[in-house]
Amino acid sequence: MYVIIVGAGEVGSAIAESLADSHEVAVVDVDGDRVEKLMYDVDVLGVEGDGADLDTLQEAGIDGADMVIASTDNDETNIVTCGTAKTVADVFTISRVKSARFLRTWEHAEGALGVDHMVATNLMTAETVSRVIGLPAANDVETFAGGIVQMAQFEIIQSSPVTGQTVEEADRYESLTFAAIIRDDDVVIPSGDTVIETGDDAIVIGSRDSVQSFAHDVSPALDRARDVLIVGGSDIGYHTARLLQERGLKPRLIERDHERARELAEQLSGTTVLESDATDREFLEREHVEDVDAVVAALDSDEKNLLAGLLAKRLGADRAVAIVDAGEYVELFKEVGIDVAINPREVTAEEITRFTREHRAENVAIIQSDRAEVLEIEVDADSVLAGRPIRESVGDLPDGVVIGAITRDGELVIPRGDTVIEPDDHVVVFVDAAALDEASAKL
Repeated sequence: MYVIIVGAGEVGSAIAESLADSHEVAVVDVDGDRVEKLMYDVDVLGVEGDGADLDTLQEAGIDGADMVIASTDNDETNIVTCGTAKTVADVFTISRVKSARFLRTWEHAEGALGVDHMVATNLMTAETVSRVIGLPAANDVETFAGGIVQMAQFEIIQSSPVTGQTVEEADRYESLTFAAIIRDDDVVIPSGDTVIETGDDAIVIGSRDSVQSFAHDVSPALDRARDVLIVGGSDIGYHTARLLQERGLKPRLIERDHERARELAEQLSGTTVLESDATDREFLEREHVEDVDAVVAALDSDEKNLLAGLLAKRLGADRAVAIVDAGEYVELFKEVGIDVAINPREVTAEEITRFTREHRAENVAIIQSDRAEVLEIEVDADSVLAGRPIRESVGDLPDGVVIGAITRDGELVIPRGDTVIEPDDHVVVFVDAAALDEASAKL
């Protein structure tokens, strides 16, 4: 597949790095230095120019392209780029937008605005926040098989009750699979005697109830979040509150600007909107922040989000989730005390990359910037899994593949060595990145 990516910022660069190994990729950007740097780091064709301009797209080879991904920081530019590409080529177009208002317009008619698939950054970020809040101690959460199966990633801290236990000792759940442990730079496929260590990231796959139970055992002090405080009435803050309302929660939202606070109060009937400064210690104490299960910092700058998150934690909030616009700050936020740091550009890049890969799978989750993937596969008669017990079929798969869950006719089937996988079953599989191509061909 030949893919043209317009925009060589954080999003475009991440997508290019993910796709370059298996596809031909061209990257277009008005900033020549960005293009040159990306060409040096990744095997891509670089074109300096405006991706919304027809001449630039033709220089990038639009006539032979299969897909155009518009990923600049400007919504209108991305939409125009897709429309321009459609005027001269039969190409599949993906547009990144920050504002969900464009998404709502696009959803009214398939292919509207010349866009075949649209990814709304702020909405997707809010959805990520909502999933993480719903599962205590999790850093990443994805669902598969229509919500029957859940995958979650947990950082194991020193005080966790499972620290120092073997996988066999920690595995007390009927429908949970320990798919992998990310340890330093290694992906470890665990056996029963693998010891879970401080600093590990444990990847588990199973039913929602089992994953929730494991989350409680990882951090017993963190129960299911009920009292959520959102700091900042940004678009991400608004969507987070709306999504939490839809789950039956009654969040509180702090917004400093009077007009914005009034607007949010009118739009969010199930949210208590408070007009104040979220860095006002006395105000937070009056609002009993020490009783809050989770604080979401969604202000307009990374510095403010860091300050608000750390202040809430110091005053007693159980957990702090912060939006981090600059990708290079994500690890810093975690190191100084923020529990989960979410970068909207990374969320967007992963979603677009995931979409480009779904031709081989029903659903895809990307683990830690392409170190591994979790795939949902509908098994056909040609799969090495079909009609065979798992213990027999896995011998034909490369190392680094773990069958995490099976669904059959909408029901969960627990994978065991003697479980026979049938054609039309949906199988959720963890795959190390090094084994991805070989595994995909056989699954």
